[in-house]
Amino acid sequence: MRLLAEIHRHAGVNPRGRAVTREAVRSVIWRGSELLLLYSRRDGTYKFPGGGVDAGESHVQALARELREECGAELIEVLGPLGRVVEYALPKETDFDVFCMTSYYYFCSIESELGAQDLKGYELDLGLEPRWLKAEEAIAVNEQALASGTAPSWTRRETTVLKLLRDRLQKTGS
Repeated sequence: MRLLAEIHRHAGVNPRGRAVTREAVRSVIWRGSELLLLYSRRDGTYKFPGGGVDAGESHVQALARELREECGAELIEVLGPLGRVVEYALPKETDFDVFCMTSYYYFCSIESELGAQDLKGYELDLGLEPRWLKAEEAIAVNEQALASGTAPSWTRRETTVLKLLRDRLQKTGS
């Protein structure tokens, strides 16, 4: 899958060192000119629906599970890949040099109606709620949070992808 961006969350991280890795999937879902995103009532930022891939789970299975849990949405089809973002950060584990998170973004289609969410743990703490909005609106909100220094760690990644989608939309006009 094509590399969209590499993000270094912290200075001095050795991306070639002993790595703790995590793999996640994220859904890109359009309804006209609007995207389905998750708004965090706690942080006031937007992110794409998705999350970590569980052991033995395919990307499609993880996308379907995350959409059901976070948005109450039923996945119809994975339409194709957008690309991946690799993030490097300082690890919490002392035996490692780097935490490497790879997020795979997929264009998806879902049933038209959203059902009840099934949020757990930190998702409840974040107060996640699905919202349809234009990429430019989400970018403005996320950039304000980034400028204030209060944004969660994912905000830079999600804003990077939102800008790529906005630019792509402006070039194609669709």
